[in-house]
Amino acid sequence: MFTETAVFDLLLPGDSRTLKQKRSYVRPILAMLKKFEVSAAEVGFHDLYGRALIGVAIVAAEAAQVRAVIDTCENQVAGRPEIELLSVKRRLYGDDDE
Repeated sequence: MFTETAVFDLLLPGDSRTLKQKRSYVRPILAMLKKFEVSAAEVGFHDLYGRALIGVAIVAAEAAQVRAVIDTCENQVAGRPEIELLSVKRRLYGDDDE
């Protein structure tokens, strides 16, 4: 069994100056990610309107499968024209990890 996690650091457009505007960018991203059957949530920068941290996790039988799904998620987030993907931190956990 393998688990992979990723944290996407996003720069949101300058017009996201309220929590309502921030949510209008974050919610569609979370909905899009969940279509890939991953767990996804906003996990940081809750108090910053122009930034968001989105965490994604998946569990599968093969390492290649979790990598492929997280790769797809990363490509989809990076391809969104309204936001800028600043960084991605990924970690793969296998049966040998404690």
